[in-house]
Amino acid sequence: MNDTPIDEQQQDAPEGALVEIQDADEQEPEISEEAPVVTGTRLVLKRSGQETDIVFAFSPPATIGRFDPTVGPVDVDLGTVEEGSYVSRKHARIVQVDDTYKIQDLGSSNGTYILRDDFEKVDEAELKDGDEISLGNARFVFHV
Repeated sequence: MNDTPIDEQQQDAPEGALVEIQDADEQEPEISEEAPVVTGTRLVLKRSGQETDIVFAFSPPATIGRFDPTVGPVDVDLGTVEEGSYVSRKHARIVQVDDTYKIQDLGSSNGTYILRDDFEKVDEAELKDGDEISLGNARFVFHV
């Protein structure tokens, strides 16, 4: 903060220089502590019936699973969450064809489920914004 009067700030500046004039009462901008809003295609982890702040953003096509050096990387790595232990290394894939999203099970051990009236085990199913899916015992809400 500069306590020099405005006229003196302008006089001390070289000719043609831009002078930033600060008001003595000017305050520092406030920094928000809210989590950033994630948009685009994403899976939001659900625990105890509620969406959490754990979000996995991705661009289809995306393989969902757990990283393992023997099978290589995945696009959505669930190995960082406790529910990930029930997810296969390459569990499922989400693809997009035009405006339609689909989830495909990749031969997982514990299955891929989508909530309709009840959870239904699927090999492939269409996904819509807000659909709830389960990979093993990990539950997610799909958002676009």
